[in-house]
Amino acid sequence: MMTTESSSNYNDLEKMSVREILTSINREDQTVPHAVQKSLPQIEALVEQIVPRMQKGGRLFYIGAGTSGRLGVVDASECPPTFGVPFDLVVGIIAGGDTAIRKAVENAEDDWNQAWKDMAIYEPNANDTLIGIAASGRTPYVIGGLNEARNAGLLTGCVVCNDGSAVAKACEYPVEIVVGPEFLTGSTRMKSGTAQKLALNMISTSVMIRLGKVKGNKMVDMQLTNEKLVNRALHMIIDELNISPDEAQSLLDEHGSVRAAIDAVRK
Repeated sequence: MMTTESSSNYNDLEKMSVREILTSINREDQTVPHAVQKSLPQIEALVEQIVPRMQKGGRLFYIGAGTSGRLGVVDASECPPTFGVPFDLVVGIIAGGDTAIRKAVENAEDDWNQAWKDMAIYEPNANDTLIGIAASGRTPYVIGGLNEARNAGLLTGCVVCNDGSAVAKACEYPVEIVVGPEFLTGSTRMKSGTAQKLALNMISTSVMIRLGKVKGNKMVDMQLTNEKLVNRALHMIIDELNISPDEAQSLLDEHGSVRAAIDAVRK
């Protein structure tokens, strides 16, 4: 039996007080980072393969269904504002299309051929990477996509929450994070989803750092799309250059980004 389908360590959930429910969920959640830690060598191996391909112009694709697909979309959508990269550099694709982000699409995950069809509009090539995300590790949409991608010469990886899954076998660089039974039996949006989110954070952030999208510990290429981010950018410039707020504002107005403002002074 798959670990993600194993019976919860708790029973009679409906008889628990709210405090008991929350305490039990929190207790289970605390095990997730330790499970991720065990998978760090696998995550490292995948990232080390992604970076040189992206340095050659390759892109990073995520595919998944349900919660897994939504997590891929979230991670991909956060890369442009955080790192100032094009919107088509990291792409999240979910079974059932964008409609499935908010509302489940019946049987979308059961189509073995659809993922590769969904990727076709991007004209994938051998510099690209495809990461399949599937808590169970058995989603046909993901397996089929990985098989086709591998045949086409793409780098393939995955993030799954069972050992020895079909998804892991379909790719070259599997990341297997076994978090154990969910508090609510089979509800992989809980610990499994948290583990996947942590892994995706690690993958995209470490890749972007290695691609030079970070300076020191700052998001110097972030998009200045609201007042909060503009203020953050000003503080970065002030701290980095030891100048007044007015001077920082002038530099930001003139150059449009934290990196450009700092580089203009330090040339």
